[in-house]
Amino acid sequence: MSQARWTVPIDHPAFAGHFPGRPIVPGVVLLDRLLSAVAVPCDIASAKFLSPAGPGEILEFTWQAQGSGTIKFDIACAGRRVATGSLVPK
Repeated sequence: MSQARWTVPIDHPAFAGHFPGRPIVPGVVLLDRLLSAVAVPCDIASAKFLSPAGPGEILEFTWQAQGSGTIKFDIACAGRRVATGSLVPK
């Protein structure tokens, strides 16, 4: 199993429109950070967002290749699952 950690910057530009008064990290930003961490060109096969992440939170990205070739991933914050899904290497 591989892993990476990212502290969400409190001034991330995505917070300007997502959402004023209660900023949360957009799913596309989470997936972009995941794909950068995995560092293998992949398509996103599935993604399920389970709880929001906000400014200053420390996110833990974990992923593991399966026998089928897909890569299962989880994103968590302080023991709370933020997202889960799978990737398919290109």
